[in-house]
Amino acid sequence: MKRIGTIFLVFTLIIATGMIGSISALGAGEDFNWRQFEGTTIVINFPVHLAHNKWIELIPEFEEKTGIKVEIDQIYYMRMHDKQLLELGKPVGDYDVIVIVGPLWKTEYVTAGYLTPLEPFIEDPQLTFPEYDFDDFIDAYVDVQGKVCLDCKGTDIYLGGGPDTETYIYAVPASSETSIFAYRKDLFEKYNLEVPDTWDEVAELAKFFYENVPGVYGLTMRGEVGHQAGAAWLNFADPFGAKIFDENWEPAFTSEESIEVLYFIKEMVKYGPPGIPGFSVGAADNAFLQGQAALYFDHSRIAGLVRDPEQSKVVGKVGYAITPKKKNRLAETGGFGVAIAANSQNKEAAWLFITWMTSKEVEKRLAKAGVQLTDRLSILMDPELQEMFAEYKVIAQQEPDPNWRPAIAEFSLIETQYFGVAVNQVMTGEKSPEEAMQSIVEPIRKIMEEGGYYD
Repeated sequence: MKRIGTIFLVFTLIIATGMIGSISALGAGEDFNWRQFEGTTIVINFPVHLAHNKWIELIPEFEEKTGIKVEIDQIYYMRMHDKQLLELGKPVGDYDVIVIVGPLWKTEYVTAGYLTPLEPFIEDPQLTFPEYDFDDFIDAYVDVQGKVCLDCKGTDIYLGGGPDTETYIYAVPASSETSIFAYRKDLFEKYNLEVPDTWDEVAELAKFFYENVPGVYGLTMRGEVGHQAGAAWLNFADPFGAKIFDENWEPAFTSEESIEVLYFIKEMVKYGPPGIPGFSVGAADNAFLQGQAALYFDHSRIAGLVRDPEQSKVVGKVGYAITPKKKNRLAETGGFGVAIAANSQNKEAAWLFITWMTSKEVEKRLAKAGVQLTDRLSILMDPELQEMFAEYKVIAQQEPDPNWRPAIAEFSLIETQYFGVAVNQVMTGEKSPEEAMQSIVEPIRKIMEEGGYYD
């Protein structure tokens, strides 16, 4: 299937030509049978998450339209993995549809045989309504959420190996995100500050707010030991040019670029809101939402939280900018995908639900309601949405990198037990960047060796 290569390229093309896709009515094709699986019951595993909460609110409409009954098991996303593995490993599990953290879990699940390839469903006109338009999904998000190559090696395993390889799509983007830089626009105006173009300028601004603005600190970030601290490092690694592994799967986190990331993080902890080494993503977000931090660099769905007066004290006070530059401006691609369990007994009905859930009409409805959804090009480039939400134009200019995280089966263990522990030790001052990284080379290399990554 042919898709646009990068969001940035698409943004440039569309601005130049003025071509914007229209939003079609859901299931407008007269011959499509929405009630072909009437009477079926499907079970869906959703995360506790703003976008998915809103999708759940609309499910009665799907049930009325199709006659399919939907049961929901909703779990905090960091607890979903173990529950999903339990169900996916059974001959017949409880779940038909699962929402996955694509960059973390897809390769593990696919290599274990736990997910269903989706191309047969996408290409079947009896199962996919005419206006669904899978090619409208942004290529980088399809890559990071759903592509796995079963006969590939190296990074091609999780990026797709091209037309002559056994590469399939196993998940549809469903609340994807990219990293975005956010800042307190009101404070920048008050103190006559320039929006930073480089990470050196970000460091100077962090120090300025810490020293000069009472009650306001510099940059907020994740830091909790394990996955969250690992994610903090990864947020900055791309623009700094750092990687976890080299092209031969040898640990690369002792490199000059990696150490530079850690010294930057250490400085940001110094000038950031108190408690960063214990911050989950929610705590890091909350420091910005409550006005304690003037700077933010993490997931793009922060924009939707900023607009929510029940969660945010900075409504109308925030601006957005593309990734500041160190060696480049690459931005991570993350978030969620939605997949069909291989042991589901109701795969066709499950796919019908996925097409409804990720359709242009439903996603635009949620986007207009303030849920940050940019999985589809037509949504991201919609003039009405760009006028309503300032972050859409910024996201369209980002340079997304599907290879920012090594999406291999072993990475969850590496991040939670070793890498994310070492990064947290740097944040707390327990170890220097050099000591922390060197201490985990051998145990991580052993994991990779046992996984068969070395000849």
